[in-house]
Amino acid sequence: MAQTIKAAIVGTGFIGPAHLEALRRIPNIEVTGLVEVNQEVADAKAAELGIPNAYTFDNMLKDESIDVVHICTPNFLHFPQAKACMLAGKHVVCEKPLSMTIEEAEELVKVAKETGLINAVHFNLRYYPMVRQMRVMRQKGELGDVYSVMGSYLQDWLIHKTDYSWRLDPKQSGGSRVVADIGSHLLDMTEYVTGLKITAVMADFSIVHPTRLKPLKAVESFSGKALDPKDYEEYEVTSEDYATIMLRFDNGRTGSIVVSQVNAGRKNRLNIEISGSKSNMEFNAEKPNELWIGHRDKANSILMKDPALVDEGARSLVSFPGGHQEGFPDTSKQLFKEVYAAIRDGKQPEAPTFPTFADGLRELIIGEAIVESNTKEAWVKI
Repeated sequence: MAQTIKAAIVGTGFIGPAHLEALRRIPNIEVTGLVEVNQEVADAKAAELGIPNAYTFDNMLKDESIDVVHICTPNFLHFPQAKACMLAGKHVVCEKPLSMTIEEAEELVKVAKETGLINAVHFNLRYYPMVRQMRVMRQKGELGDVYSVMGSYLQDWLIHKTDYSWRLDPKQSGGSRVVADIGSHLLDMTEYVTGLKITAVMADFSIVHPTRLKPLKAVESFSGKALDPKDYEEYEVTSEDYATIMLRFDNGRTGSIVVSQVNAGRKNRLNIEISGSKSNMEFNAEKPNELWIGHRDKANSILMKDPALVDEGARSLVSFPGGHQEGFPDTSKQLFKEVYAAIRDGKQPEAPTFPTFADGLRELIIGEAIVESNTKEAWVKI
């Protein structure tokens, strides 16, 4: 492969430009293509974002110069687009969830294995340096035996009845919303850090606004903008705004998580606390450069993100000296660095350090069990 790896991005909502910005910070990667719903929109967005080529999806597939495709479209497009890209010989980085159903995800895992192409899912939040530090400390035995996990992922961008997103439409988003959207990040992080597998779930969902006012004009997610009353229509909501989930792990211990998009003032607060026989660790994504470490018989401590202080296994995710803050945009950059190193090597690693389609399938299996548990009001084994 040539020194410069060429990529295309499909979709220009919130997350597509985030992928673009992260890729532009990595040497020898060039985003040469932008794909949108039609040529007119693609031309406009490509000009706005400074990308030289604009395509419809089918035309992008025909361009043999594009090595990698980043799929940043609504959920229902992930499966057909990821499959088409791999069959066209292109490596794929796909947003989560990987697909709408377990069967689709299983097919993508199969196609990825058959083609040998690099495949990754954008579970970027495990790429905060202090999350990797938690994992390394657990691997070194500093946590001890895991006793419990408590987690939450809280946002407020859907708190008002007039808040609307394509994620509220099950035809585009799937049967679950808050669990699939942000809960998947927290569940992935829980298994990644602890090294444990979730074996059973018990879930209870809440729909705060059974009907919402859907805008008849475009309103960007997270913008906080409102329209006139005449510019809305009533819309019945079937997916959860809030979920409480109890977990059982394969070491016999338990945990719990809460996920919500209706908690005022919580803009993007992912919090995970892991209790062990030797210590306790807590990470909060709104304070991403800190790791709280709790002890029974000595003073608690806060480890600040610093390449001179974190363990070697976490140091590769730190780009700046201590005191220089790193946050959400850096997580995608660090994930993509590992993915593109594999692309440069030309093969999917036997034990990838980055989240793969198999990890995407795993989260769909857990997510479907959570939805089933809420429906049955019972524990569901995984």
